[in-house]
Amino acid sequence: VQLVESGGDLVQPGGSLRLSCVASKSIRTIDVMGWFRQAPGKQRELVAAIDDRGNTNYADSVKGRFTISRHNAKNTVDLQMNSLNSGDTAVYYCNAPHSLSGTWVRLGWGRGTQVTVPA
Repeated sequence: VQLVESGGDLVQPGGSLRLSCVASKSIRTIDVMGWFRQAPGKQRELVAAIDDRGNTNYADSVKGRFTISRHNAKNTVDLQMNSLNSGDTAVYYCNAPHSLSGTWVRLGWGRGTQVTVPA
């Protein structure tokens, strides 16, 4: 399964973005899908995850601001990001973590999409 992320942009603090991830094959059989991000000089971290029953998990830093959703019929996973701040600047990737809070993933990484929020 190949993953292609899109939707990243330069946005002012307080603004919103919607990221989308399209998988080359069906995600119906994938229990958990998630969004990760990697800021310059930092390790990649799990931002949000959703399982096939709609249960979600969010990093503390994005709770109340980000919303993850999945659309199995379209093989897509979206991330709605609101109230963005400079701490959200990173390259964002989607993948399939082994659990809602997991860090190792089941699929290869895509190229990601850059989100930049100036200070």
